[in-house]
Amino acid sequence: MPPTVLVLSAIASVQFGAAVAKGLFDEVGVGGTVFLRVIFAAVVLMALWRPRWGGRSREQLLLVASFGLVLAAMNLCFYASLDRIPLGVAVTFEFVGPLGVAVAGSRTALDLVWVALAALGILLLSDFGTSDLDALGVVLAFTAGGLWAAYILLSARVGRAFERGDGLALAMVVGSVVLVPVGVADGGADLLIPWVLVAAAAVAILSSAIPYALEMEALRRMPTGVFGVMMSLEPAVAALAGFVLLGEELASQELVAIGFVVAASAGASRETRVAPRDA
Repeated sequence: MPPTVLVLSAIASVQFGAAVAKGLFDEVGVGGTVFLRVIFAAVVLMALWRPRWGGRSREQLLLVASFGLVLAAMNLCFYASLDRIPLGVAVTFEFVGPLGVAVAGSRTALDLVWVALAALGILLLSDFGTSDLDALGVVLAFTAGGLWAAYILLSARVGRAFERGDGLALAMVVGSVVLVPVGVADGGADLLIPWVLVAAAAVAILSSAIPYALEMEALRRMPTGVFGVMMSLEPAVAALAGFVLLGEELASQELVAIGFVVAASAGASRETRVAPRDA
């Protein structure tokens, strides 16, 4: 399968997985959905890599703990934003994080154009401050974007400090433990409903196992700059997934705004690696 198809499949898998996750909010809440997703992802990664806790240095354990906290907070903020604003809009605001990393990693004056284009897209989405978008939902999406930027930077450090996917697997365990109080408080006994568990497992596979594996394989066979440009399609695919699965229609101005952010992200990422998303 061509690497471009691998990346597009990974993007579609993540965003349709997010749409499925939003369908669980009414049953187990945002906290319960995030908890189930992360714990299922941790189980899959631990079974895949079988990392050991013993024999790690203090620095490695602190790095894993930091990574796990960021993963938990990022997922919680993003899903909480999904509960308040459309999927395509939430992903567009969230993408400011990796866009910022891409711009910071470049050294050309042209990057100022991409920043201005992204800013114009954000202003259009907010309708210059008069939009009826939920304000807290927007703030949560921006916060998730900042945490995504932190994830990208930490991911590079974890990749150097651990072999294979050991660091990521251990960090997901930390994230699962951190989310236990939130998940139990929000979902309660409904977390054990069979169909909820099946749906949550599907979310974990769609949003974690499948895209992470496809992205890793694609990065072996394509330039990282091209990978980064293709990853910038996420907001557009998110809008499509929200429309198809959730019936979330967007106005023409919002679609144009998403297009501006996609173009800005593609331009800024052309020579910069955008790391695979969290598991």
